[in-house]
This record gives sequence, C-alpha cells and structure tokens, in this order.
Amino acid sequence: MTAHTPAQRGMYFEEFEVGHRIVSAARTVTETDIVIFAGLSGDFNQIHIDAEYSKNTPFGARVAHGLLGLSIASGLLVQTGFMEGTIMAFREVTEWKFIKPIFIGDTIHVEAEVKETKAIPRIGGGSIVILLDVKNQNGDTLMKGTWTALIAGRPK
Repeated sequence: MTAHTPAQRGMYFEEFEVGHRIVSAARTVTETDIVIFAGLSGDFNQIHIDAEYSKNTPFGARVAHGLLGLSIASGLLVQTGFMEGTIMAFREVTEWKFIKPIFIGDTIHVEAEVKETKAIPRIGGGSIVILLDVKNQNGDTLMKGTWTALIAGRPK
C-alpha cells in the first residue's frame, strides 16, 4: 500500500525574496470564538466574557483575547498556502504589539511581508522573517510584529 502525501503547494525557501507580500482572506471574530478560546486557554477575564462588566471599561464592550487574535492571524496566514508542505518549524514571534482591541464582529485579515531570508544548508532550507500586520475591516492595525519560520529548500 502506498502512503498518501498531500501535494506541496507552498513556496520553497529559494522562492522567498525580501519584499514579497502576502495578503490573507478575512474572517469575522465571533462571540463563539471568544467563549471557546476562554475555555481552551482558561482565561475567563471579565473583559472577554462579561458584557455588563465590559461596558464600564475603557473599551466599552467585550474584546477578544489578544492571543486569540494572534492565533486567528496564524490560521489566516497558513490558509494562504504559501507554507503548505514546505514549513519545517514555526520558530519565533518577536516585537509583537497589541495596538487596538478586536471587538466581537470585527473582520480581520493579515498583510505580511518577507523582511529577511537566511539560508541554513544543514537543515536543507532556510529561515524567513515575516512582518505581519493584522487589520480590521476599517484598515486599522490591531496588532503587528514579526514571525520567523524555517522553510524547506527545493528538493535536489
């Protein structure tokens, strides 16, 4: 019996160039997302789950967990397919800033740009540094920072 391997549709390390831009599809953040994330993470902070409490905060309403926004951003970026079958490891998140809150009903997307590439021959590929900018439906930046990933090189 032959094992089934998903088709590679991602980019190999050699295909990445500084300045390459990727824009994800958008996704609306729901109350269900927040409740499920609270359950998974154990973070039941009132700013996320208590509508009455949240009315009296600087935001005036419940907001999504910052790490939920980061997780959704990761999923949106992966769904573009540029790393599918070629990512070896997600290595680092640096300089991440939570700038504005994500509210229930916000529709977010990710704009990413390759900032650096570094060949690492011993792993058969290299490292890429990507600047991410997570924006809402109004074009406001909600969070941003850089991610580093290890990407496989083109097979010989």
